Amino acid sequence: MSYGSSAALQAAVFAALTGDAAVAALSGGAIHDALPPGPLPSLYVALGPERVREAGDGTAGGAVHLFPVTVVSEGAGFAGAKALAAAISDALDGADLALSRGRLVSMAFQRARARRVDGGREIELWFRARVDQDA
Repeated sequence: MSYGSSAALQAAVFAALTGDAAVAALSGGAIHDALPPGPLPSLYVALGPERVREAGDGTAGGAVHLFPVTVVSEGAGFAGAKALAAAISDALDGADLALSRGRLVSMAFQRARARRVDGGREIELWFRARVDQDA
């Protein structure tokens, strides 16, 4: 196993989200892998931390990456946040992303949690990515 493909996977996920027309339109382009300083928009997407475990098959190294993509909204209801979350799920579930290191074998939606937080709304979408290491 190697953690070596982690940055490549994050970059590919970020590129997929920023390059998806529906996600970009619904988020107003507010897609972050690190939150910017200053005031945040009323609706934005944040890439979260990840959990990684070994998944080699005996002939090659590999890893399974579990990671959240979070939609944060200051809106009174869930409608806008859920529309954006659905677009994110559509963009990533089953995506065939090119990585600069390693090869994405599969990308799948795992679960979601929608909740009220600090007067706003948050939807956390969890994805599972299986990555094989470069030979």
